[in-house]
Formats: sequence, C-alpha cells, structure tokens
Amino acid sequence: MSTTPHPQVVVVMGVAGTGKTTIGPLVAEALGLPYAEGDDFHPAANVAKMSAGTPLDDADRAPWLDAIGAWAHGRAGLGGVVSSSALKRSYRDRLRAAAPGIVFLHLTGDRGLIEERMAGRTGHFMPTALLDSQFATLQPLQDDESGVAVDVVGTPAEITARAVAALRRLAH
Repeated sequence: MSTTPHPQVVVVMGVAGTGKTTIGPLVAEALGLPYAEGDDFHPAANVAKMSAGTPLDDADRAPWLDAIGAWAHGRAGLGGVVSSSALKRSYRDRLRAAAPGIVFLHLTGDRGLIEERMAGRTGHFMPTALLDSQFATLQPLQDDESGVAVDVVGTPAEITARAVAALRRLAH
C-alpha cells in the first residue's frame, strides 16, 4: 500500500549515470509501489545501437517511450515507479499523453560526478562516451511539468530520502 494519499506513477528521469536504476527501486520501496526498469522496455535494436556507442534518435526512442507510457497507463490509480531518461520535453509530453497524471523525479548532478559513477559500473550497455550527447539533449523540467528535481550528491539512502520527501510534498 502506498504511503501517498493517491498513489503516483513516478518516472525517474535524468541522464545516464544519475542513478535511475539504483534510486528508482529504493523510491518505489519507500513508497510501497512496484518498480519497472526503463531499460527493459528498449527494443534489442536500441540496445545494440547504444552498445556500439551510437546515440538513439527520436525515431529509435518512440517505441520505447510508448512501451513505458503503456506501463504507466496501466498503473494509473495504483501507482508505480519506472525509470526513463525522458531527456526532452517532447518525450515527457509523449509519456504524459499515454498516462496523464504521471510525475517526474529528475535526478540531477554535476557532470564530473556522473561520469565518475558511469566509469565505475559494470555490465551496462551505455558507454561514458554517450554522456555528452545526453547532456546536449537534456531539457530540464519546466514550470508547467509536474515533478521535482533532486541532486544525486550523497549516498543512495540520502538521495532516496530527499526524493521521497519531495514527491510527498508534490502529492499534497
């Protein structure tokens, strides 16, 4: 059972290396909601392209965003947490069109810290070489978008506590 009055569907967003896969499940657990890993929604062609160091374009992202949007739509009224870079406003608009009422948790941070964290992880298809394209693509949340930004400085527990507190404030 969610500890929020009306269970939210939260999209954990940000550039690669901000900790979406680490923080997302922790936020979901703290809110008593299920978690879905956004990377699992990518078609194999997208994973192959990124593994080769080639950034995805909007056409590549469309089926991925639609799959995440369908999951979020299915969780409406139930709540859930899903990760998705959701770097552009148009991507977030596409997700909102599929699942009105979703909120975004934008994990933000210093490029140097993010690059350091990316370099230290293993078994992930996203090379650090694509970080520049991620930052170039990023359009932060705008005032008319429902969501919160949380800096990724600190331990996962500290980041999660800040994120959950911000999401609870947003829900009230």
